[in-house]
Amino acid sequence: MNVTIKDIAAAAGISRGTVDRVLHNRSGVNPEVAKRVREIADKMGFVPNKAGKILAARKQKITFAYLLPSSAKPFFDEVLKGVARAEKELSDYGVTVDTHFFKDFKTETHIKEINKIAESGYTGLCITSLDTPEVQLAVHKLVENGIPVVSVNTDVPDSGRICYVGTDYLRAGKTAAGMANFTTDGNLNILFITGSYNIRGHKERIKGFTEGLDSRSVKYTVIDTIEAQDDDECSYQKSVEYLTKNPDINCIFIAGSGCAGVCRAMNELNRKDVNVIAFDEVPAIKEYMHSGLLKFTIGQEPELQGYMGIQRLFSWLMEEGKRTSSDYITQTIIKIQENIAE
Repeated sequence: MNVTIKDIAAAAGISRGTVDRVLHNRSGVNPEVAKRVREIADKMGFVPNKAGKILAARKQKITFAYLLPSSAKPFFDEVLKGVARAEKELSDYGVTVDTHFFKDFKTETHIKEINKIAESGYTGLCITSLDTPEVQLAVHKLVENGIPVVSVNTDVPDSGRICYVGTDYLRAGKTAAGMANFTTDGNLNILFITGSYNIRGHKERIKGFTEGLDSRSVKYTVIDTIEAQDDDECSYQKSVEYLTKNPDINCIFIAGSGCAGVCRAMNELNRKDVNVIAFDEVPAIKEYMHSGLLKFTIGQEPELQGYMGIQRLFSWLMEEGKRTSSDYITQTIIKIQENIAE
């Protein structure tokens, strides 16, 4: 016999309304009570009626939010194409997606925007944010209040998010190390340029790169690691400064965005001997690939990331949180001049 909400309510000694709120991930229930209800539901073998849930979804509005940085716009334009594709596919179920942007990489800015989402009545959230204890706590509060969260593009673990959708940054960094070993002669004198010290993916790319070099016994020296806010102008100014002061630099590793600024500096200083390690397939990177200034880039399927983030949120709601949602890792793709699109 199928276990019903009424059965769970009787076993828990609480009202059916409270059980219904817990199993449908609505707010207003004490977290300890909610945890006990889910444990009882699991023990009794409760299986949500997915067909009924989908029919119910057609009768109510499901509005997801997506919070992402306003910088690195060409890259996130591709992510948002995937979001739009998912939104279109799920429109019959009343799903819409609102996009919001972080204006900078300050922790307080991210917390402020996350708190706005908490107060706006959204059904779920996809987020590309900082990996700091403060942001983790803010996300955890959303989840405790019944708003499921999916990390997209860069992870915010230890936050209660239901899963991560994006690339394996450590693998991407190690892949870049292998390519750098093939395309640079002699010892590497490396300048690392990251978007933000608090973006987990950027840190993992750098870690993967150095681990990859170590595993290949490549001799290298790290000149410095600098933060450029994913901004081309900042990347340009920093590159000019460091290339002028450190003529021995022969490798610049760009962990985030800012490749156009780095390449502009190289052209102006006539430093085409520098091997630039870049990621993704934004227009500026394609341009410099075809000009020969960049030897390769490493893609991560951004459109698929946006698409799967929304799909994972929707699937989790349809399962009423009964099924653990696994991470979805996109491919690490090496692109050279011959196989990158115009």
